[in-house]
Amino acid sequence: MSKGALIGLLAGTLLGLVLKGFQLLTDIGVYTLLLNVDFLPFFGSILWPEWMEFLFHLIIAVIIGMLYCWLVDRWNLKKAGRWWFSFMLTAPTIFLYFPLSYLALKDVPPIDNLAAIALWTIGHLAFGASMPILYAMFTKKRLQSNI
Repeated sequence: MSKGALIGLLAGTLLGLVLKGFQLLTDIGVYTLLLNVDFLPFFGSILWPEWMEFLFHLIIAVIIGMLYCWLVDRWNLKKAGRWWFSFMLTAPTIFLYFPLSYLALKDVPPIDNLAAIALWTIGHLAFGASMPILYAMFTKKRLQSNI
């Protein structure tokens, strides 16, 4: 489980940095959308600092990373299977753009902003691509240390 938590933490950090970079370069609020919780009961009534909103995002990423590693190990997925499974787990997060954009009270990209949808998708594909890469890196290190 710790490997999955670390993979989720690193992949989630990558996603956040990619979207923050996109927002800084384009002034399209995809990073704001990623961190936004203003529409959630209780959470939305509090003005959270950015680091706390990022922590909420990382908690979700850690859960996804743990689920990814647990199922990859349980199903004994090989390289191609790990990639497909990672993108299957990530695909729903791409489509979260639409309800998140619709429900947001903050100023976030509109639901039909094609540039924002593209940036959001690229960021989440980076997240999906990083999980099997990180999995392979951490598995290699573990295997090499046992020799």
